[in-house]
Amino acid sequence: MWDLLLHGFTPAQLAFRSGGLPCAKLLYTLKLLRDAFAGLEILRLAEYQSELREGTGHVGQAALIDLVARKPLADATSA
Repeated sequence: MWDLLLHGFTPAQLAFRSGGLPCAKLLYTLKLLRDAFAGLEILRLAEYQSELREGTGHVGQAALIDLVARKPLADATSA
C-alpha cells in the first residue's frame, strides 16, 4: 500500500503575490485532482487559504490545495 501527498496552489492564487505559477492552467482545482486520481481512495481533498512564510519567494496570503490519497487495498497486492 502507498499514499500520495500533494500540496499546491489553486487558480485563486493569481489574486495573491505570494508565489506560484502565473498561469491558471498550471494550478490545481478540486475537480482536476478528483478526476486525475479517481482510481485512488481520497482521504483528504481541500482548498484553503493560509499565510506563507517559506523564504523570500513565498511570503503572504496564499490559495492552497491539499490531496492525500491511497491506493485501494484490492490493488495494493499488485503493486
